[in-house]
Amino acid sequence: MQQAALFKPSQTATVLVVGDIILDQYIYGDTQRISPEAPVPIVKVSSSEDRPGGAANVAINVSSLGVKVQLVGVVGNDAAAECLSDLLSDASVESHLLKQSDFPTITKQRVLSQHQQLLRLDYENAEHAINLQALLDTYAELVPSASVIILSDYAKGCLAESMNMIDLANQHNIPVFIDPKSNDFSVYKNASLITPNLKEFEAIVGHCETDEALVTKGHKLREQLNLKALLVTRGEKGMTLIEDNGRHQHLQAQTHEVYDVTGAGDTVIATLATASACGYELGQAMKFANIAAGLVVEKLGAASITSAEINVSINKENQQAGVMSADEAVVISNDYKNAGQRVVMTNGCFDILHTGHINYLREAKALGDKLLVAVNSDSSVKHLKGNSRPVNKLEDRMQMLAALACVDIVVAFDEDTPENLIKKINPDVLVKGGDYSEDQIAGAGFVKQQGGEVKLLPFHQGYSTTEILKAANRAQGIS
Repeated sequence: MQQAALFKPSQTATVLVVGDIILDQYIYGDTQRISPEAPVPIVKVSSSEDRPGGAANVAINVSSLGVKVQLVGVVGNDAAAECLSDLLSDASVESHLLKQSDFPTITKQRVLSQHQQLLRLDYENAEHAINLQALLDTYAELVPSASVIILSDYAKGCLAESMNMIDLANQHNIPVFIDPKSNDFSVYKNASLITPNLKEFEAIVGHCETDEALVTKGHKLREQLNLKALLVTRGEKGMTLIEDNGRHQHLQAQTHEVYDVTGAGDTVIATLATASACGYELGQAMKFANIAAGLVVEKLGAASITSAEINVSINKENQQAGVMSADEAVVISNDYKNAGQRVVMTNGCFDILHTGHINYLREAKALGDKLLVAVNSDSSVKHLKGNSRPVNKLEDRMQMLAALACVDIVVAFDEDTPENLIKKINPDVLVKGGDYSEDQIAGAGFVKQQGGEVKLLPFHQGYSTTEILKAANRAQGIS
């Protein structure tokens, strides 16, 4: 089976997000009785949370994927705007929030109990006009440095000049991806791609009884708007990508337990545009976006997905569990570290898996968040242990290790020691058994130079592959 590509963020890519910025507020509490004043539930508030919403949530999603992002939009001169500014800064989003004293920051306040939304309160004033010229001026300054532009339309007024924005981007040959909300799709003409959901799409082209009808109408709409591509998100039916080369692709939705679809569209366009900015073709970018959409609906509220989560899902999809190549292991390990998780690394032959191995690996995992196990290849084991070893071939040894709950990544190496692999992974913690001294551990000096730790775990007496093989031979009368 061909291995699916992993998502690797580009350090040189920049995504520019422009659109309607919203502050999402979540109020959590327990509900046990109905109010005596009216037939409504009483919520005993236990906590509250503020999150960036709308275009700001799109920007957060891009940043979570490990790519530089700039955000432009209009907010009020109020506490909500200050809160948004702090949240965006914490998420490494370079924000250009244009404050207007006569334009209150759009705020959506949700009351939830037991993972269910009971009520939403919207604070906004549509009567106040947005200073579009200031918005366009800031946009024009940032366009030349962008790899891809996202226009995030929540129909709040920031994209009233979307056609001018598209024209300016086209002058610089920069792709424009749009999440549409307008009932008039002509305002998105000449964009690179739009991502309507099925309801938004059918509101423009009419009901689509079959996939064939959807594709036919999609090609016609794409031609009318002079788009390079059109992506229709279809909920439980997945996604359909229609391109200007006459081709189309259908992707089934990833099967996950759905807790909340809030912000799923933000995750789709953010992932699609980010992958495109990193050099992936649209078909591959759609696969990443489809995986991200499936993951984000498992989370409550407007949430974001990391590249590590996407890549782990891809490996599960490939039925490889945590088994991966060295290059893939480097990508995912970096993703984990960028997300603030400690990567622990150890190595060995693990020829015949036994209780000593299990105890050792559990103790190693307890030293951090993720455990990477480097395994000697068959030729490496033979060189170290003799021609009678290994008993189990590399693929089987790796699959058995990957099946352990305490092991997250399993990767092979051909040399006698994993020193070269250790230098690529650069783990936070390097672990070896207590039958070694630190000066005997390959890569120990490098890890300590990089600020990492080297740990020796107690050797579990009475357990070894060599002793197991000797016992088996004695049982068969073999000396």
